[in-house]
Amino acid sequence: MLAHAAMLYPQAYGNLAFTIGMWLHAAIFVVCLAVPWDRLPPAAFLTIPYLDFVAIGFSREGGLQYATSAGLLVLFPVFWISAAGLARRTAIAGSTVATLLMVWTPVFLAGTEATPDQLGKPLLFPFMMAGFSATVVIITANMDRQRVALQEKDFQLREALEQSRHREQLLAAVVDTVAVGLVVVDGDGHDQLINSTQETLHALAVPRGMADPPEKDLLVFAPDAVTPLSAEARPVRRAVQGESFTNYQVWIGQGDSARAVSTTARQISTNDGGNAGAVIAFHDVTEMVAALAAKDDFVANVSHEFRTPLTSIQGYLGLALDEGELLPAHVVKYLGVAERNAERLNALVADLLSSDHMTISPAVADVAGIVADSVASARPAADKNGVVLTVESPASLPALVDAGRFGQALDNLVSNAVKYSPDGGTVTVRAWAGDGGSTGSAAAAAAAGAGSAGSDLFCEVQDTGIGMSSAEQADAFTKFFRAEQALKRSIPGLGLGLQITRTIVTKHGGTITIESARGKGTTMRMVLPGCVQDSA
Repeated sequence: MLAHAAMLYPQAYGNLAFTIGMWLHAAIFVVCLAVPWDRLPPAAFLTIPYLDFVAIGFSREGGLQYATSAGLLVLFPVFWISAAGLARRTAIAGSTVATLLMVWTPVFLAGTEATPDQLGKPLLFPFMMAGFSATVVIITANMDRQRVALQEKDFQLREALEQSRHREQLLAAVVDTVAVGLVVVDGDGHDQLINSTQETLHALAVPRGMADPPEKDLLVFAPDAVTPLSAEARPVRRAVQGESFTNYQVWIGQGDSARAVSTTARQISTNDGGNAGAVIAFHDVTEMVAALAAKDDFVANVSHEFRTPLTSIQGYLGLALDEGELLPAHVVKYLGVAERNAERLNALVADLLSSDHMTISPAVADVAGIVADSVASARPAADKNGVVLTVESPASLPALVDAGRFGQALDNLVSNAVKYSPDGGTVTVRAWAGDGGSTGSAAAAAAAGAGSAGSDLFCEVQDTGIGMSSAEQADAFTKFFRAEQALKRSIPGLGLGLQITRTIVTKHGGTITIESARGKGTTMRMVLPGCVQDSA
């Protein structure tokens, strides 16, 4: 403004009011530069626009005849005050009053009485400044609200991002801590996450000299560790194709570094049921496979060693029984029991050598007689433990079974019942015929007869011994499994009886179930469907 007046209207500097206005503008500019506003209260800077009203008032009055629009400079302090965001209503009122004083003050200082016409003519200008101030205040308030909302949103996003990073770091720490290889793939089969354990396993599958081989070239083999798996049969490819599986065993790598791996895959679904990928877990079971192989070798070797003394025992028992007419009757009976059990022990050794190839040769046999023989064999051990043996069975119960194998299964159950009743008690052996839903007993079967041809054969061994927990029942048929109480009480056994018994029952097309409670005894029930024959 100073340069504009000097170039176009130099005579304006002869007006005292205009000169005062120019000096005030200069002084305000110096104040803006010299005052340390950061050390003053936040609202202190508003003194500048209010002082600017005074300077503009003088400049307007002194230069009105030269620059009629000089008064519009008041827009700057009005905008400054209104946009400051402090005391918004006061800003509108202050801007209006300051503008009104700027146009009315010259009227009052003219030395004559102010008329309504003189006071009314300039009122449009203050009202315009009031509207302008209100507009700026509203816009500024909206912008402030939007800014606050954006700041809150930004804070929330930053917080969410920080939480996401924390969860990602936590997830990475967890998946790298577990001793299981983990791979997460998307719906197209691209890796999304892989932990350090899996990176180590994957390195074993990479052929030498290949940096990043395709899936089909990875060294992944079938359970025999020799046959290469086709690309479609490999765990990751199966998971990508939508399969879920558990304990799918493969071998990874070759030579001494090869590892046996048990794999499990589960699908990831979207909210609408679509395929979003899969998670595949790789569990190194090399030591377990080696231990199982060593155990099988041990069992096979021990079983072979049993064969020689067993053959000798059976031979001498046969020689003794061949001269049975020279022996007392009770001795012949004892030798017969010993020979029968030697034969079953020999069958047990054969089962250990080839349990997966057990054969069943069903023929009509009297199950009641098999029950009687089994109880007679267990009686010496029962007397030693103070166990009372009872039998509930019809006088005759013909059934189509493999008498030797069924007797072996029953011997296992009765022997276990006696062994696991070390403090005495009662062992009850029941056998009866009935339909598939029968819950009756041998006494009821005896009252109704032996049963009709095609009926199911039920055989039950119940004891009042130490019993089993639910967890032990779940593992009872596992090879070499021993219950905790059996180990604590040093009850002899190898943990093979129930596993062999279940195999025998399964080969007969039947089922075996357990009902047990710790400290209350155990009931083992075998059901062979449709094998009971008509006794007529």
